Order: sequence, then C-alpha cells, then structure tokens
Amino acid sequence: QMSANDCQDPPEYWTIHGLWPDKTEECNRTWHFNVTEIKDLLLDMRRFWPDVLHSSQNRTQFWKHEWDKHGTCAATLEVLNSQKKYFGTALDLYKHINLNSCLLNAGIKPSSSYYQMGAIKEALTRFYGVTPKIQCLPPEEGEKAQTIGQIEFCFTKELQLQNCTAELEPESNPLHLDLKLGTEELSVCSDALPTYYPAQVQ
Repeated sequence: QMSANDCQDPPEYWTIHGLWPDKTEECNRTWHFNVTEIKDLLLDMRRFWPDVLHSSQNRTQFWKHEWDKHGTCAATLEVLNSQKKYFGTALDLYKHINLNSCLLNAGIKPSSSYYQMGAIKEALTRFYGVTPKIQCLPPEEGEKAQTIGQIEFCFTKELQLQNCTAELEPESNPLHLDLKLGTEELSVCSDALPTYYPAQVQ
C-alpha cells in the first residue's frame, strides 16, 4: 500500500516474515548482510520471503533487516551460523510446515465470510500437534471482525516444533513486530471475534 511500492501482484499464499530467536535482537552489528552469500537462494527468497513494502531496487531491505535484527542472534546456533544457513534453514522450515496446504486441506481458505478462531486453531493444532500463535489486525472502526495477519510457529533449538506459550514471549515486545500493516499492529487474535481471512488485504 505504500506509494513507492511497485508490487503489482502481491502473493496469494502465506510467506515468511522471519526466523527469530527469543529475547535477543541485534547481536552483532559488525556482521553486515551480504546478498551474494545467499545468491543460490534468491529464487526461493523472492517467492517465499518477498518484500512487499519496498520498491524493486530496494527489495533486499527486508532480508537485510531480518539478518541484522534476528539472524545475527540466531547465528549462535551452529545450524544457523552463516547467512546462507540462516536464510536457507528458514526456507526449509517454511516448506516443511507447508502452511498453505494445511489450511487448504482443512477447508480454511480466503473468503468473504467469517471463520471462528477456534476452528482455525483446532485445524492447525490437529495438523501440527502443537499450538502456533495466531495474530490478527483488530476490527476497523464500525467492523465486527478481526483480520488474520500472521501465524507464528515456535521451535526448539534443535528446530523441532513446540507449542508457542505465553512465557516464551519477551516482556518488552511480545511480538517482535517491526512491520506495520496499514496503521494497526498485529496482536494475538481474540477467540471471541469472528475472523476474516481475506484473499488480499484491501
């Protein structure tokens, strides 16, 4: 929605926001992002981890931001200790989780009618065996429904899926969120509100 953005066809499938270690940010400010280190991944990066906020000449800004803020901290794990490993592993986890297929198989797809949050949670928990954290945009003025915006999966240091529980959240900024959609920030979805899963955010 930004005027400088030339993203003509936003993806109509779930994409990656980031891979974030708990409770740490910007661990090594001297370890700069270098896109040539992930040149083998660029096809998948553009498809599954797109930057829909910046114009095409700045399309690597999002990846740079994620590396600077989260990747430099994740790199304390051997399995994530280079830019290629960090981005490559995030892509592998994304493909392994296969959220798009999971929701589709459960009959949960973008629609103009509303879903109950309980039904979405139940489908995800049944499929993955763990409880992810589902985040929404709150209802706009005069609206009754929240809009689903982000689904966060939690992993152990061995990169096994685990429940996303409240005590894992950093106290200062529980959602690590630095991107805003529209003017509202995402927050954990309410179980009580009807939930809108749009084909595209208008």
